Amino acid sequence: MKDDYQELVDEISALLAVPATLENRDFGLIAFGAHDSEDDSAMDPVRTRSILTRKSSPAVRAWFEGFGIARATGPVRIPAAPDAGVFRDRICLPVRHRGVVLGYVWLLDAAPGPTPAKLAAAMEVTARIGTLLADEERAGADLSREFRAVLAAESGWQYDMAEAALRTALGGASADGLHAVVCVTPWPSDEAPSARSLPGTAALCTVETGAGPGPTEGPGPGPGGEVALAALVRLRSADALSPALTAADRLLASAEDAAAGVADPRRGLTSLNTAWQEASSAARAARAEPALGPVAEWSAIGPYRLLTALPPTPAHDPVVRALLEPSHTELARTAEAYLDCAGQAGRTAAALGIHRQTLYYRLSRVEQLTGLDLTNGEARLLLHMALKAARLQDRGNEPNPPRPRA
Repeated sequence: MKDDYQELVDEISALLAVPATLENRDFGLIAFGAHDSEDDSAMDPVRTRSILTRKSSPAVRAWFEGFGIARATGPVRIPAAPDAGVFRDRICLPVRHRGVVLGYVWLLDAAPGPTPAKLAAAMEVTARIGTLLADEERAGADLSREFRAVLAAESGWQYDMAEAALRTALGGASADGLHAVVCVTPWPSDEAPSARSLPGTAALCTVETGAGPGPTEGPGPGPGGEVALAALVRLRSADALSPALTAADRLLASAEDAAAGVADPRRGLTSLNTAWQEASSAARAARAEPALGPVAEWSAIGPYRLLTALPPTPAHDPVVRALLEPSHTELARTAEAYLDCAGQAGRTAAALGIHRQTLYYRLSRVEQLTGLDLTNGEARLLLHMALKAARLQDRGNEPNPPRPRA
């Protein structure tokens, strides 16, 4: 949606032949036109601060609101005020929808300035911006209850009812659009941030993950579980996950020692519960395997797509149980690196920073502990999967366990 705003701002800039800036009603920057002038006065401190910090100061906001821009229905000319850092005259175009001001388009004014006809044409563009802002506000309403119900519902009539409620809350056009589900885990509280704080996000909710892969009911995390955050992010194209990846990065800034997973894109709401399983599985994989994170896409986690579908606390296979004891951590790490390197001794020794003879000695100890012949393909497969499953089980709930890159 940000691209839509940018296109409309560029349209106004081209129409009036001056750079335009779009802010929401709280003076938060949404989009701005390019400045190609060599005149240093084209940028005053207020405009520079708005672009660099994506917001204006309370004093500047009060100054501009003093000219009645929140009540205006047409262009408002505002004179320069050097004492306030406003070195250039401005024109404010209020952005309204159904009589409610939702934002402002700002123009630097200079003689002779835009004609009334061109300003009227620019106001028609602001009406289209107002429609977009209104749609985003409706979609950004608190839909956490409806979103959580869809993620927790079992298939069948329960899911159908939850989906219908979310569809109604989102509105038909938004509900039928392309989305990606994002999981951030662990989330530090039971409260989800507002969807309005993340551009392009349709809904956010927290879920209480228990011993199983899905959300649980009741207060607090389920047994052995924790709180995760789910986000439903709008996409423009199935080939461009950047809105979901950006949302995941921004959410991780508020969650210490967390990881995020992004599900495959889907159109509509018919399989959001499956998408949530994908996103939470990718997040588990990112926590267990730092090379995949901190944001992992379901399509890129390889064997973890199968491993995360296993019970969350599987019994360790008997032949590897001894190898997984704490006293043999180095041997297990060596075996995993060796198998990650497709059994190539040189690559493995380099990845671990050890001599080949040391590697061979450790591998012989692994064979003694497990009874497995590492020249046998099925034995290698068993050991490799057992070690990866153990990483998910024993380390997936720890912040980024260290390991060498193969």
